[in-house]
Amino acid sequence: MTLRDPDPAPATLASPRSARYNLGVHPISVTLNGRRVDHTVEPRLLLSDFLRHDACLTGTHVGCEHGVCGACTVLVDGEAVRSCLMFAVQADGCRVETVESLAGEDGLHPLQTAFHEAHALQCGFCTPGILMTLLPFLRENPAPSEDEIREALSGNLCRCTGYANIVSAVTAAAAHVAKASRESRTTLATSG
Repeated sequence: MTLRDPDPAPATLASPRSARYNLGVHPISVTLNGRRVDHTVEPRLLLSDFLRHDACLTGTHVGCEHGVCGACTVLVDGEAVRSCLMFAVQADGCRVETVESLAGEDGLHPLQTAFHEAHALQCGFCTPGILMTLLPFLRENPAPSEDEIREALSGNLCRCTGYANIVSAVTAAAAHVAKASRESRTTLATSG
């Protein structure tokens, strides 16, 4: 039996990542939930994977990985996007908000409170994506009808609830935010 010569050193082979496909790493800077984050990423890294694995924000769920289910929805510069369809390098210079940004020092966001009170979730897997979808929707439509709420939710799949309690929660959250806004305006008017 004879010994074979060892394989050539890896340094002499073209690396599939860097040479053949020219996939190096790229620096990105994002404002993530109000905090600046500088990181280096491969150009093929999905935003959802960056959020979950690099930033350790596991509230962003990955369901279908095709943009169909909505579980991975986050806000990029205030707009709802599917983070499984966006590369992390595309978020460079952007403001990214995940479900972890909703609750503050004062407690839960009114939308989260309404979901809790209306029993609008069961397993909870879809909930972060639904909440992030509804934030810009309610900002643009503060007094939505049931049909408008159902249309806004049409891109988010929930296999547990049947959506009735989700619609109720959105209606309650919209009413709460409208009431708080009216009270705020009244307080400003009387103090000025």
